[in-house]
Amino acid sequence: MTIERCIDDYGVSEVIFEEGSTGRDLYVVLDGKVDIVRGSGAARALVISLGKGEFFGEMAVIDGSARSATAIAAAPGTRVMRINHARFVYLVSQQPAFALMVMDALSKRLRASNAANFKVAP
Repeated sequence: MTIERCIDDYGVSEVIFEEGSTGRDLYVVLDGKVDIVRGSGAARALVISLGKGEFFGEMAVIDGSARSATAIAAAPGTRVMRINHARFVYLVSQQPAFALMVMDALSKRLRASNAANFKVAP
């Protein structure tokens, strides 16, 4: 598969994937911005905004579970590259720096989630 077939373009507010959907792709933001949100309608809450060079969808590509949030293009001309499960496994096995980058991002995201959700009473 050529790299061009793995790149998708999105306009503002276009959904890349929905919370609860299945998928085994990780995405890398090439241009633009992607908002990761939880919930729906008026209850929709922004989790994080990601820009060029950042990635999302790593949990589903690793464990095959349902998407934990919705990814929405948040800027005109948003472009993302899809990395499927097989390519992800290959990259992790052949490029230790890639594996460390993913683990580092997962660790930082888990720490941020813990800080937001588990505040210690004074």
